[in-house]
Formats: sequence, structure tokens, C-alpha cells
Amino acid sequence: MQKRHLDRRRYFREEAATTGKYFIPYVSRFVNLDGASVLEVGCGEGGNLLPFARMGCRVVGVDLSERRIVQAKEFFSQEDAAGTFVCQDVLDYVGDGRKFDLIMAHDVVEHIGDKVRMLRGLRRLLASGGRLFVAFPAWHMPFGGHQQIAHSRVLSRLPFVHLLPLHMYERVLRLFGEDEFTVNELMAIRRTRCTVEAFERAVAIAGYTVCDRQLWLVNPHYDVKFGLRPLRLNRLLSALPYIRNFLSTSCFYVVKSL
Repeated sequence: MQKRHLDRRRYFREEAATTGKYFIPYVSRFVNLDGASVLEVGCGEGGNLLPFARMGCRVVGVDLSERRIVQAKEFFSQEDAAGTFVCQDVLDYVGDGRKFDLIMAHDVVEHIGDKVRMLRGLRRLLASGGRLFVAFPAWHMPFGGHQQIAHSRVLSRLPFVHLLPLHMYERVLRLFGEDEFTVNELMAIRRTRCTVEAFERAVAIAGYTVCDRQLWLVNPHYDVKFGLRPLRLNRLLSALPYIRNFLSTSCFYVVKSL
């Protein structure tokens, strides 16, 4: 497991930096963020929400992990920032009844088996004219299986290992000594296999239309993590089904309800 996945304060700071530098300029093309209400699905420690809070947005983070929610509250308190954090399935979230101008799902949808159900469930939380921002790594890209969360130093740096046949992949995970929780998590991602094509089908079935799509050859988050300059995938390659999944380290979407 890479150090940033163990040092959650560092992870929080890295997410905040990426959001301020890349996510906010991108989504502000489609959403007026002046006094906006922002919900993040699978917020973790809340790093993505910090720059929005500092802009004066009303921010709410929802996550299934109680530990992450406790950390989010702690980190926001240390930053003297205002935010609401709830440990709950977002499909059950009601809150105070107010809807959101922007809903974010960053590196979340690839964990979800029934993407159509999730997307449909989020529609009730979107304000009129609201937008949903989704970002995920394409399944076939070198680390599309999130193997970087593995405890093994070798396995966490091994590209494309997640593309092995299902049972062979599980054997490899166990061979490298991964615990049951990590094996189950990585196998769940293996089963969902979120590709560009699969996500766009789910978007259409769930009753949304795509406002914008941006595929990245070099993920903007790699700027903060590794000092690499972000690089968009060119239009020709972005238009090639299947091939684009091997090249897209991150897929940005802004969608709206029909």
C-alpha cells in the first residue's frame, strides 16, 4: 500500500489541492458555484469538499465508512471550515430536505455494481438545473483495478494485474498475502469493471444526458501526487471504443437530468 493511503491527513491535503486546481475550474463551466450547495458521494475524509467550503459553498459529505466521516469532521475542524458529514448510504440520505446544485462522485462509481440504481437515486437530490460531476479511472488503464491500495509493495505497483481472469486474479491477491478485506474490495472492483462505454450506457438508462466528457491520458490528480503535468487524451483516441479505456487514467463527466 502506498504511503498516501496510510497517511490520511496527507491524502486529505492532496485531494483538496487537486479539487482547487482542477475540479473547481472544470465544474464551474457548468454550475454557478457562488453560494452553491455541494454534495459529495463517498466523501472519505472530505478533502474534495474543502475548497468548496472555503468558497462559501454549503457542503455535505456522505460516506459508508464511519472512520472516514470521523476523520472528515476532525480535518475540517482543524481547517476551521464548515461542513456536514454523514455516515450513511447516499440513497437513504434525506438531510434537511434541501437539494444540491452540484453532486460529486470522485473515484466512486467504479465501486458500484448497480450504477443505474445509484444514478437514479441521486436525481432526487439534484436541484433544478443542478449537475452531477463524476470522475473515475477507466477499467483497462494500468491501475484501473485500484491495486494501489494493496498492502504488498510489489502488487500495489504492478500495472494491469487486475486484467487477469477473475479466479486467477484472486489467486494472485492471496499469493501476495492480501487480507480478506482487501481481497474482497479489489475483487468487487474487478466485478464492476467500469468502462467508458458501461458508464455512458448507465447514464442514458438512468435518465441523464452528458453535458461534457473529458478523458485524461495523465490524470490531473497525478500533478499533486507525482508532479506530472496533466494531459488530455486527444479527440481521435477519445472517440475509439475499447482502446480509450486503456489510455484514460481518469474520465471526467458532467451530466444533467433529462
